[in-house]
Amino acid sequence: MKTMEGEGIVRVQIDEHKQPSDNWGSSTIFEPQRQVSDQIEKRDSSNANSGSSRRPTVRAPEKKLTLFALRLAILEKMASGLGTLGFIWATVVLLGGFAITLDKTDFWFITTILLIEGARIFSRSHELEWQHQATWSFTDAGIYSFRALKSSSHFLLRTVKAIFQPVMTIRPQSHHDRELTKNNQIAKFRNQNGEKISTRTWRTSDVPLLPYARWVFLSRNISKFLYWLQLLSASACVTLSLIRIVQQDFGEVSKGDSDKRNRNSALNIFYSLALAEAMLFLLEKAYWEWTVIYYKLLEEVNKECEFGPSGMVSIKRFFYDAYSKCVNGSIFDGLKMDLVSFAMELLASDSCDEQLTGARILRKFATSERFSDDTLQKIGISISVMERLVEMLNWKDPQEEEIRRSAAEILSILAGKKQNSLRVAGIPGAMESISSLLYTGQSSRGAGDEICQKNIICDQENYEFSAFNQLGLLILKKLARDHDNCGKIGNTRGLLPKIIDFTQTGERFLRESHVSESQIMTVKRSLQLLKMLSSTTGTTGKLLRQEISEIVFTISNIRDILRYGENYPVLQKLGIEILTSLALEEDATERIGSTGGVLNELFQIFFKNESQNSVRVAAGEALAMLAFESVRNCGRILKLGMVEKLVAALEDRALCINSARIIRNLCAYSSSDCFIQLRGVTSAAPYVLRAIMSEGDKLQEVMLGLAAQIFRFMTSIESGIMFEQTGIKETALAIKLVQILKHYQYPPIKVPRIRRFTIELAIWMMREKEKNIKSFKDLGMEKELERVTETTSELESFNVFSGTIGLSRHSTTIHSLVETVLELLADE
Repeated sequence: MKTMEGEGIVRVQIDEHKQPSDNWGSSTIFEPQRQVSDQIEKRDSSNANSGSSRRPTVRAPEKKLTLFALRLAILEKMASGLGTLGFIWATVVLLGGFAITLDKTDFWFITTILLIEGARIFSRSHELEWQHQATWSFTDAGIYSFRALKSSSHFLLRTVKAIFQPVMTIRPQSHHDRELTKNNQIAKFRNQNGEKISTRTWRTSDVPLLPYARWVFLSRNISKFLYWLQLLSASACVTLSLIRIVQQDFGEVSKGDSDKRNRNSALNIFYSLALAEAMLFLLEKAYWEWTVIYYKLLEEVNKECEFGPSGMVSIKRFFYDAYSKCVNGSIFDGLKMDLVSFAMELLASDSCDEQLTGARILRKFATSERFSDDTLQKIGISISVMERLVEMLNWKDPQEEEIRRSAAEILSILAGKKQNSLRVAGIPGAMESISSLLYTGQSSRGAGDEICQKNIICDQENYEFSAFNQLGLLILKKLARDHDNCGKIGNTRGLLPKIIDFTQTGERFLRESHVSESQIMTVKRSLQLLKMLSSTTGTTGKLLRQEISEIVFTISNIRDILRYGENYPVLQKLGIEILTSLALEEDATERIGSTGGVLNELFQIFFKNESQNSVRVAAGEALAMLAFESVRNCGRILKLGMVEKLVAALEDRALCINSARIIRNLCAYSSSDCFIQLRGVTSAAPYVLRAIMSEGDKLQEVMLGLAAQIFRFMTSIESGIMFEQTGIKETALAIKLVQILKHYQYPPIKVPRIRRFTIELAIWMMREKEKNIKSFKDLGMEKELERVTETTSELESFNVFSGTIGLSRHSTTIHSLVETVLELLADE
């Protein structure tokens, strides 16, 4: 999945169905299928494993920051240690022991140095706290350095001006002001960069610490002041210490004055400690400046993380946290931090800025080819984080749009793994939260809602409903790979109607060129999701198919896609496959058939040469399923006058299998008064006979089934003429049938009914001519039938399948057919 940073565009690569070279090369509803979800999971797992095995271990970019923080902390703690030692030395040894004997110059130098160092230590101990406060706002985040001096050239001027500016000036509001306020109701909740501003709590960076001179004493400016105070203090300390060390003018010491005997050494030690401490601090700052400003470490890490321009805020916040831990605790504490865990902590924050920062980091890492595996693994094992992401899906405030979109993108990737999808779906209210993404914003407006609509209209115009719709459908589609999740989707109130609403198109939508790719993708995903739900197996699938077919817009929306969607064959195929799955239920079959134009549109696609073969094959399978065990649909098809075209389609390699299935079902399930309309199927007998003799596997199976039906419409004379025309003797056909029984002692899932159809055709031949009974007896038919009895499986007992579950059991068991053949052989 690829996203565009900072935009509401979501592009997702979807694996399309492979186009089979032949129509019998793909699995159908008429044969057992492995679970689709299992196949997808295996494919995803194999791809992930193969990718991870080839992919070298990627070093986390943030390791550079934690190492940098460690080195800074070492210098900081060394300087602090020397400062502490110098302070103790001055207070205990010098001022405590020699305050009276010190010269006036050294007394004031030492006092000044201690005051300067005290101010520096105080400012240093609070600098990180204020820097954290400054980085809580995207506009205020920054790492202060000597370069800040360039941007602060007018600092004094602004300061003097701000001193005389009160916190608030109260004046009457003019009519013009009231109009501006009314027309900008949304803008008042945002700052100049469009960020959300809390209306009930202070932003720490905007707190006026004093009632006047508010600009100077805003908390976002305090860290700048502390930064420069430290530099000036350290520079002053270096200057004063060097002056006294160079001068060495500590006063004269007389020989008998024991109180001043060690004064020179004590003063040299103090000034040396003060100089060393200040130099270490300046060295730390120089290292900071070199690494951050000139070497551009933060920019380099941001580039490696692929965060983009907005990512610098995240990098700076992470660095300050790591540095704080190294300084305030063990120097190794920062090494334990990583960006993913850091983002997960921010996600749980109450601050909108921190939530957005955490969401951006997780989204970028989850979509990154290098970091996605590790990121998804950490998110997947943290239930609290997944619950937080699911909760964010309900946030409909336009100001929180990016947070919500990021959460949806992360969940859409997280749901790609079966284990994670089960965890997501298991979160209470998860389906309802995902359902909230499926909203278009085109709701009706009543009189009571007029004021509310005016307040949010500006935000709704720019709200990316389409992106959220696609993400919601994508999440549901991935969750639907699991059988249990399909049941949860169906049980979620109002969710199925929402999904079906996205399949609504029409002639203007499908035939005009102005329709965007995003709109087509939304329709496609909704159809893909419906296909997965309607093809669910077991009791869950039965209930889902009933619910989907009972929604009045389902079939009519698909009909529009079939009628006007010739430019979008993928959409047509998905719609057809949904109809095929729905036709597993008797009530749904009747609804589809009674919906005007559906059968006709399916036939139009089936016979249209311009359509893709895969779409034509899908249409044929849907028609065969709709005609299966449905007397009314068979009558509707016969009224359309399609028998002649279906017979002709037997010559088309792409259509022959499904054409044969449709004809067979028409012959088997049409009412008795349709006999005359079906007489035309006998013209297909020669082709069917040749196919039985020459083809194999699936094509041979369907032709055997068709032969057993259409031969019933032929008289003995007509069947004799057929054998003469084809040049195939009845004895040769009998030999072929016995060979088929020998070959398929254990029928594979591709041809589950081949032995049944073979026996049915053998029964017709025996009843047609008595000499055929002798032929079968001489060929060892009895022995083969005994093998059939011993090897019969449940696979051969059903007409259609839902996955590996058999549906619509044959009315006549294969054992009954065997007994019929044995009775015929015994009568010979």
